Amino acid sequence: MDTELTQRKIFYFWLPLAATWFMMSIEGPFLSALIARLPDPKFNLAAYGVAFSFALVIEAPVIMMLSAATTLVRNSQSYFSLRKFNWLLIGLLTLLMIILVIPAIFYFIAEDLVGLPKEVSHLTHLSLIFMIPWPGAIGFRRFYQGILIRNNLTRRVAYGTTIRILTIVLSALILFFATNLPGALVGAASLSIAVVFEAIATRFMAAKIVQQIKAGVQLHSSEYDINQKQIFSFYLPLALTSLLTLGVQPFVTFFIGQSRSPIESLAIMPVVTSFVFIFRGLGLSFQEVVVALLGDQRKGYDQLKIFAIRLASILAGILIIIAFTPLSEFWFKGVSGLTDYLADLASEPLMIMSFFPALTVFICFQRGALVSVKDTKPITFGTAIEFITIIVALFIAIKYFSAVGAIAATISFVLGRIAANIYLIRPFRRAIKQ
Repeated sequence: MDTELTQRKIFYFWLPLAATWFMMSIEGPFLSALIARLPDPKFNLAAYGVAFSFALVIEAPVIMMLSAATTLVRNSQSYFSLRKFNWLLIGLLTLLMIILVIPAIFYFIAEDLVGLPKEVSHLTHLSLIFMIPWPGAIGFRRFYQGILIRNNLTRRVAYGTTIRILTIVLSALILFFATNLPGALVGAASLSIAVVFEAIATRFMAAKIVQQIKAGVQLHSSEYDINQKQIFSFYLPLALTSLLTLGVQPFVTFFIGQSRSPIESLAIMPVVTSFVFIFRGLGLSFQEVVVALLGDQRKGYDQLKIFAIRLASILAGILIIIAFTPLSEFWFKGVSGLTDYLADLASEPLMIMSFFPALTVFICFQRGALVSVKDTKPITFGTAIEFITIIVALFIAIKYFSAVGAIAATISFVLGRIAANIYLIRPFRRAIKQ
């Protein structure tokens, strides 16, 4: 930024992005609450959670398109180059989604490899069919959101997410009251409809900026041409990072299936993780803030550091208060609609995850600084360490301590994130000094 960075400026830049993530984060608890109030909630919650995990894995390579567009799209040439790259990527991911739902392939993975019970695997398969548009819509949306963020139009990103949430609520309630669809399918169909509407809305809101870019209007001070090879070199570590981050979910599902109380654990995991994601999402929004505001010669570092510490303390503090007081029981029973047994089972995993939002803020600060200097490889290595730590911790907790699946999983998530935070300390410091 041309003017001196202040906490106030960071806050107002971050706020629309935070609102975007917050609105996205409440869709999970909302859908879980509806599913819990439909027939066979245990099987449907489990199937919805597994289907969402599979969809996230397929979607993973395109998630970082937001950071890529924020960093790389600075003129017409870079716009067209990255747009071409994005179209190829989302076309490939959509094809993979279609291949995944082929019955012979899906049931081999779901039942033979992952070990899902037939009641859960069938519902998961149907849910994934509803989610075929998911990766394409996400990739399309995040490309244009990155352009909006790059041009300081973060409020429009929030407007698009508002459309998504309203669409989810409306479509889910219609399916809830007017159809006999199983709960897992209600959740999957609502998500797909909503992301398609949001993608279309985001494209319309970016139309003026895109028109200026195509006309050759220089929106930034210098030329920035980039070819497909350079985009691939920049993007590959980011894609691998997302793939490792979200690709761990099927492994977690597999290990939970071998643990104590497997169905119950699969049922409560989407409820616990979606609630934690409300707070994590506010931290995840900080990465694009760092990418956009760190500035030349890292002039914004000191102010961003103060903001990060404050944000981490507030988010973790609120979640800790909820997790260790009767407020958690109110959420799980009164809001999420869990039975007394499932609500009691969910309380301890929430306690374990209560300070996870702080770790999220710190890793987003680290990753944002590395993306801003185009040093993306350490991000991948850090995520690989997180992935390995989660798998090893899960194996030990379930194999040698016979832990309940949900407890083993949440402990593993925390240990994995701490390991990644520690690894990124040195690359982060190097990036700040550049």
